[in-house]
Amino acid sequence: MVTEREKRRHDTLLCRRPAGRIPHWEAWSNPDAESFLTGIDYYEHPRLCRLRLRELYPELGLPVPESDSPKERPVLGGDGPSADRERHRVRWGDGETDTWEHGEKYFSTEEDVFSFDPLEHADMRDWPHVVMNWDFRSEEAIYQRLRQDYPAAWTRAPVGSDVSCGFYNTMFMWPLLTFGWELFLASCLDRRFAPVMAGFAEINRRVFRAISRLPVHFVVCHDDIVMTRGPVCPPAWMHRYIYPCYEEFWSILKDAGKTVIFMTDGCADAVIEDVIACGAAGLVSEPYTDYRRIARAHPDFFIAGEGDNRILKYGDREAIERMVDGMVQTAAMTGGYMMAIGNHIPWDIPPAAVKLYLDLCEERAWRPDGGGSGC
Repeated sequence: MVTEREKRRHDTLLCRRPAGRIPHWEAWSNPDAESFLTGIDYYEHPRLCRLRLRELYPELGLPVPESDSPKERPVLGGDGPSADRERHRVRWGDGETDTWEHGEKYFSTEEDVFSFDPLEHADMRDWPHVVMNWDFRSEEAIYQRLRQDYPAAWTRAPVGSDVSCGFYNTMFMWPLLTFGWELFLASCLDRRFAPVMAGFAEINRRVFRAISRLPVHFVVCHDDIVMTRGPVCPPAWMHRYIYPCYEEFWSILKDAGKTVIFMTDGCADAVIEDVIACGAAGLVSEPYTDYRRIARAHPDFFIAGEGDNRILKYGDREAIERMVDGMVQTAAMTGGYMMAIGNHIPWDIPPAAVKLYLDLCEERAWRPDGGGSGC
């Protein structure tokens, strides 16, 4: 059965301007805020705490742990003295990040990069540094891994639901994670890099064919092709190695009736037109992006991520009110918009500021004729 929340998100993702409350798309990892919002200690009762949070703030759509067994409180802090610099780990939510080391342990020189054939190493189950460390040797193996996340009886996703699938390494992330930043940037402009990218493209061809067979409506394709000041690589490189793959892979999904949502960190201003041209129906990014400009130019394009955790961190009520009001104004300009703190709601955002943001959204983040205070 499709819930009202799912239906509202489904319509928003398709830019149908559903009247009523504007949905959320929040990246959440703030256990202290959960305890503050619910009055239940997250670490002592993680399941009870999350169940109560879902009652109070169903718009967050957060999953509920199966167990209520107590969790250990994190030892690490942020990037200060309590961070584990030797292991390249910092605090994340109720635990810690994985290591930020990627290909540095596996590749030493540019020649190592040029001699690497992704298809010869398509079984990546012992390569944790690439994030999507699966067995990519066949489309069927990929499909069977993905299919287990959905009810066996489903031949398609329920009509009007927001059932989705995501893939982290849409294309750009493959060389970045495989080789690490330094070797990737040192090698990527060399003509000998072309066969390497062709190998990654063939792996992803299998991936997106498999995804096209899943009972989902939406596919979130992640690639951090930009940083806070814009693109990592020059346009010519992107048009050679990245955008043609996006167009091909997303066409596979669209032909299967799926809607593509693109996700990237950073400022997407310089790449958004290319991303749209490749077939994306929406963007989830960070507040460095000019969402209002996108909304003006593409009123039938879905967007999320305009909210800024730097504003939340200082807890200034007037500033948070201005932020929420500005987000609602942008929402009024486009058919598809979700309230979202684009640069995340991590563990170090003051719980009182999180509550203020959510309560202001409850009060003000509405489309006309749907109740609340309206736009």
